Amino acid sequence: MPYSKSNSRKLVLWGKRPALIKSAPARAFEQAAAVSLPTLDPFILGPVSLSCRLFYTSERPDLDPSLVMDVLQGKIYKNDRQVRELHCYHGIDKVNPRAEVTVRSIDILSEV
Repeated sequence: MPYSKSNSRKLVLWGKRPALIKSAPARAFEQAAAVSLPTLDPFILGPVSLSCRLFYTSERPDLDPSLVMDVLQGKIYKNDRQVRELHCYHGIDKVNPRAEVTVRSIDILSEV
């Protein structure tokens, strides 16, 4: 299930200092998604457009594609800073929560 990165944090102590880390479910999503994704060789190196449909089990989660963008980093594109256009949709599927993603290379200069 896609998780909201901003709402999937866990407070831990790093030595004597508090720190926020990704929650166990968020890390599990990243690991499962990384296994199911192909790795492009070479990566898309220029600007990209990202379209994603995030299907959650309920209305509760915020629409937040940042965890999905993190998973794509190092698999499809080199860095998620390459995402220059973003289209994201929040859907509900109680039986099959998922992320459906399309990434395409874009030419910024021709779109100005």
